[in-house]
Formats: sequence, C-alpha cells, structure tokens
Amino acid sequence: MKVIQRIKNLFKRGGYALSGKDLKSINDHPKINIDPKELARIERNLRQYEGDYPKVEYYNSHGDLQKRDYMSLNLRKLSADVLAGLIFNEQCEINVSDADEKKKKDNSFKSAHEFIEHVFEHNKFKKNLADYLEPALALGGLTVRPYVDMETGEIEFSWAIANAFYPLRNNSNGISEGVMKSVTTKHDGNRTIYYTLLEFHEWEKGQDGNNLYVITNELYKSESPNEVGKRVALEEIYEGLQEVSYIPGLSRPLFNYLKPSGFNNINPHSPLGLGICDNSVSTLKKINDTYDQFWWEIRMGQRTVFVDDAVLNTLPDESGRPPKQIFDPDVNVYKSMRMNEGKDPVKDVTSDIRTDQYIAAINQSLRTLEMELKLSVGTFSFDGRSMKTATEVVSENDLTYRTRNDHVYEVEQFIKGLIVSVLELAKATTWNNKQLFDGEIPTFEHIGVDFDDGVFQDRTALLRFYGQAKQFGFIPTTEAIERIFKVPKEMAEEWYEQIIMDQSDMDPVEITSRRERRELGMEE
Repeated sequence: MKVIQRIKNLFKRGGYALSGKDLKSINDHPKINIDPKELARIERNLRQYEGDYPKVEYYNSHGDLQKRDYMSLNLRKLSADVLAGLIFNEQCEINVSDADEKKKKDNSFKSAHEFIEHVFEHNKFKKNLADYLEPALALGGLTVRPYVDMETGEIEFSWAIANAFYPLRNNSNGISEGVMKSVTTKHDGNRTIYYTLLEFHEWEKGQDGNNLYVITNELYKSESPNEVGKRVALEEIYEGLQEVSYIPGLSRPLFNYLKPSGFNNINPHSPLGLGICDNSVSTLKKINDTYDQFWWEIRMGQRTVFVDDAVLNTLPDESGRPPKQIFDPDVNVYKSMRMNEGKDPVKDVTSDIRTDQYIAAINQSLRTLEMELKLSVGTFSFDGRSMKTATEVVSENDLTYRTRNDHVYEVEQFIKGLIVSVLELAKATTWNNKQLFDGEIPTFEHIGVDFDDGVFQDRTALLRFYGQAKQFGFIPTTEAIERIFKVPKEMAEEWYEQIIMDQSDMDPVEITSRRERRELGMEE
C-alpha cells in the first residue's frame, strides 16, 4: 500500500508537466499560493534596493515631453548596510559541543565542532553571511540550503534572497515546506532562453510511519524573463540531477529561512518577513523626491545671461574675411534675446539655488526615517556630519543597539538551525561507503554563537562584574564562563575542568609533593 501511495505521489508531482500549460507567474503552479501583494512588495523592494526607478517625464519650455533619470538616495540599501554591519561580522565565533561523551575521547572521531568548522570554512560562510545579510534586511528574507556534492563529498551552500524563496507550509515554529527558485540564462543565436529551476522541499510519511523529507526538482523554459514558462526535462541543462530525492532521519527542513526581527504587520497571515524599510515607503519617497528636485535645481541653476542679439552677431573684418564669433564657442552662459532700445544689452537672470532649504528638508525626513527604523538620532545625516561610533551607541544605551540586539537573536537562531541541518544531512548521506558524519546531532543548547560584541560590550567590565558575582557566590564559575565568552554549557564545563587542572599544576604544595615522589622513587 505504501508503494502504491508513493507511485500516486509521483504521478501527482508530474501531472502538471503532462498538461503542457505555461506558467505565466510563480503563482500559476498548483502547489504555490502566495498572496500577490506579498510578491509585489518583494519585487518593489528589490527595485528600490537596486536603485531602479522609472524616468521622470516633464514638459520643457517649448511644450515638448522630455524624460530624464530620477536621482535618488538609496536609503533602503544604506540603512540595511549600516544595520548589517552592526549585527554580524567575520570575527563571530561559533562553537559546537558534542553530546556523545564516549566519542569525544576517540581521536579517530571527527567532532561536530570540527566538522562544522570545516564546512563553514569551505563555504566561506562568515563572509557570505556578512554580505547576504544586507539584502536580507533590505528585502525581508534570506534562505540557505545545504547540499552534498557527490563528486567531492563536500557539503555546499545554496543561497536565495527574498524573491527566490516561496513558503508552501508553515506553523508557529516557522516555515516547514518551501520552494527555492534559481534562474539560468542560455543564449541561442539572437535569442535568450531563461531556465527556471523550482526546488520543492516537502514532507511525506515513509513506509515506517516516520516523516520522510522529499526534494522535487522541476525545470521550466521561457523566452521571456517575466514568465516561468513550460516544463522541460532536467537533462536539458542539469545533467544527472534527480527529479525526486528522499532523505530519511531529518528533524527539520534542510533550508533555513532568516527574516528580520519584527511582525509582518502589512500581511499578518504571511510567514514572510518584512524589509526594515517596508513601513517607511512614504518617507523614502519623500526623501528621494526632495533630493531629485534638489539635484534638478542645481542642474537648472547654472549661470544664465541674456544678451542683445546684436552682441552675438558676427561681423566680417575690414579685409572681408569670414566673420568670427565674439564669445568663446565653448561658453553656454550667454543666451541671445532682442532687447529694447536704450536698455542694457546684458542681463544676468541666474537664480540662487535653495541649498539650505533642501538640506533642511532632507534632514527632517531623515529624522522621521530614523524613528520608523528604531535607530538613534544622528544615524543618518545629509549635511556631512559624522555618524555615531559603536562605543557611543552602547555607552548611551542607544536605541540602535537595542534594535540591533533584536536582529541578533534572529541571526543566532538561523545559524544554529543551519548547523543542525548540515549535520543531519551529513549523517543521512553515504559517500565512498561511509557516512559523512557519524556523531550525535547537537541541540540548540549545545551550540554557542559569539557575535564579537567587543565593540559594543566592555569585556573587562563583564569580567569584573561576573568575577564579583562569583566571589560572593551569586553565580557558578561555569555559568560566568558561558555568559562572558558565549560558549555552550558543555564547553564551559570543559574549560573549568582545564582551569582546575592548570591551577593544580601551579600549586606549590602539589609541586613539592611531586618532587618528593620523584626523589623517593629514585631512592628506591
């Protein structure tokens, strides 16, 4: 019966391909049902993040319709960049404790910490996360999925920003099923062909009654970048890629979704996150419009002098040679105009540029943006003033620091989830007749993430505080180590044991005792 059900599932997955219907949008797929407003919001965020705005249309003095580029301040990118730099950097330390005490003492066993350290270093995880955190904050989400390269036996990471991931099912613990999208282009003569790979991650019941993780790959082909297209065989560009893969023994989805801190108030029923500027769209427009007008006023504010057309007339010289212009041909300041007789032949009509007014207007809007993003006053400035240092941010118990901490929690849970997914995938994968990882899978409590808060927190003050708390018996030593150095409980206990051993080696009584034992042994 289980086999029959699995065959039905395969036909169900492939049934859409048999229809031959084109997918105009991702929502045309029978498995995907995302609120179109959410898709539009993400696409708008991406355009603004890229600085892609439509041209400004206007009528010139002759009544002709003209177009020009829209000049903007890319504050969606700038604000995400500022916050991403405060949240995560490459000095972050990640520690994993092994739950299996017996295997810890086996030198032939590769610990979970060593395994994760190798995988993260191989994938340049810290650098990539530091880079991808910016678009995650700007657009509203980021997805990372580990997979195994069966040629090398290495675990690789696949990254997807907000417009390349769609949830299929979610609960209070997060998104349990989803689909990742990747687009590849191929040139055939003058034609550009767009291939869209949809990678579905779903759960189904296995023959033993346990949940079985299923990855289904579907490839679509189109000649339009705005359409998904018609389903084609995977071998057309992905040779050897399996259409369906089953992975047993997983406790969580392979993909890990990171969203900025905060509730999606724009669509409360959506599991997707919001970009940090999604509630500030009108403020961003006000800033950009003011800046665009300021730039255009500067562009139109070049010096203009009207002169009598007689002044610009060219006259032949006495020898009858061709006339020469009176003014330098490269000068565009002077404009010809018939003046009334008896009036000055030259009139300067240049208008002053309202620099102070525009700067004040932009700075006032920036204050509003800081309030909406929950950033401290002075984070942004259009008049060249320097921003606050990280030390000032913390010493003042700054709003930026508190906002940063909210996002840090989300990133910490994201990293811990990714570590568990990597180890579960490695344990479920056999390469060269051997499991990639054969140890125990740690829980979140066995994983420590130190975000290198040294720039925000005075470690000397922390040591002094916890040292005094320990001295008066208010906190155990292992707990103090765990909090100061952000390591798992098991690692803190190991450190404490090592400290006791080191201290005993330096104890004068112990040193004397060891010397006496050596001397007695020599006498015997």
